[in-house]
This record gives sequence, structure tokens and C-alpha cells, in this order.
Amino acid sequence: MKVIFLQDVPNVAQAGEIKEVANGYGRNFLIPKKLALLASSPATGVIEAQRQIKAGGQAQIEAELVELANQLEGKEVNLKARVGAKNRLYGSITSGDIADELENTTGLVVDKRKIELAEPIRQLGSYEIAIRLAKDIIPKIKVTVTEEETTLEKKKKTLKKEEKTPKEKKKTPKEKKKTPKEKKKTPKKEEKTPKKEEKT
Repeated sequence: MKVIFLQDVPNVAQAGEIKEVANGYGRNFLIPKKLALLASSPATGVIEAQRQIKAGGQAQIEAELVELANQLEGKEVNLKARVGAKNRLYGSITSGDIADELENTTGLVVDKRKIELAEPIRQLGSYEIAIRLAKDIIPKIKVTVTEEETTLEKKKKTLKKEEKTPKEKKKTPKEKKKTPKEKKKTPKKEEKTPKKEEKT
């Protein structure tokens, strides 16, 4: 009997294939488990329509990947890292770091698993990195790793800047104005008014 496979069946067929199978196998196993349908003209028409829709969707996805590859091709990513002796990095630069920096600088989102790094970057320098978006779509970007300024170097730079700018006179804290102590109030002398002399 001829059947159309709806799902992949290991070592037999893949979804969408039309194949001749034993009558008992098709009737007792494939059709009851909804792994296949009897190959009739309406069923084959439905499967063919689904296959074409799937192919159309695949073409659209591929077109989007080609556009993304064109945007990525030749982009430069600059990463800063702390450096020890012989220009070796403390830690390493991974594909995740590259993907994050790509998103920050260009806005393009790339899955870190698509970035092909044989091993993490552990030295200063420039590297050409491939990004495998699809089987045949592989744009290349340039990753430059430079030394990150240490906090000590930053302090030195700020000190040099301060030396170059003219120093302003230090303002002394304002002293409290001394207010003259309130004059002690002396009791006013009562003016003595001359008493009228009494007539005698």
C-alpha cells in the first residue's frame, strides 16, 4: 500500500514522503498512530500544498539571513580587557562577549552559538571571526581587543588634568561676622523734676 508520511519514522521515511509499505504495517501501525495517511489524491494534494508553504517560508527566512549577513560583513567590534604580563588577558573574550558588543554597537542580534571561535581569545590584537548564520551564509567581522585602563592610570590622568587647569584660590570658610555685643542697658537715670515749692 502507498502511504504519505505525516511524521518522521526512523529508518523508514521522513515527513512528506510517499512510500510503498507492507499492508499490515500501514494498516495496523502507521495509520492508527497517525504517522501516515493512505496515499489518495486529496491527501497528496494537501501534503503538496503544505510542502510548498514550507518552502516559501524557508525562502523568506533565507532572504532575511542574507540581509543580516550583508549588514554584519566587515563590521568592527572593539573590546577592552584587563591585561597582565606578555599581553595576556585576565580571563578571556568569549563568543558571548562578542555577541553582546555587536548588539550594543550595531543593534544587530546574533546568537552566540553562531559565532565561530575555535577557542576563547586570550591575547590583545585583531581577529577575523566568522559567523555561520546558515550553511552557505557566513559573514566575517573584525574583533579588536585593546587594553583596558586600570584605575591607577585613570587617577593619574585626572591628576594631570587638574594640574593643567589653573588652580582656583581656595576660599576660606566664611568667618562669622562678629556682631558688637549688645550694649549693656544701663538704667536710665530718672530725671528729677524740680518740685514746686510749697507756699508757706
